[in-house]
Amino acid sequence: MAHVRQGDLVVVIAGKEKGKTGKVLRILTKKDRVVIEGLMKVKRHTKPSQKNPQGGIVEREGSIHISNVALWNAAERKAIKVGTKVNDAGKRVRIDKKTGAEIENPGLIRK
Repeated sequence: MAHVRQGDLVVVIAGKEKGKTGKVLRILTKKDRVVIEGLMKVKRHTKPSQKNPQGGIVEREGSIHISNVALWNAAERKAIKVGTKVNDAGKRVRIDKKTGAEIENPGLIRK
């Protein structure tokens, strides 16, 4: 289980986009990378096709290694370390390592 999931609010902790936050669009599990909304913009040269008859240069999000992102706690405005545990119902859930609080939604922590 990765420490981030699709839809989570994350902060970049290393690299040229350090300190920026965004929502996880995709997780590339085989490459251990994540695509974050609005970050690591790359330019791709595309041939004309039916979908894009003009062709040209398209700008889109690139990927960042998953170890360079951390879950973002919007309430406290800081990055958090994520752990896992089995709850009373027998389901594996993500928790904040520092407080032990269960993480339900992206950017939100239940106390």
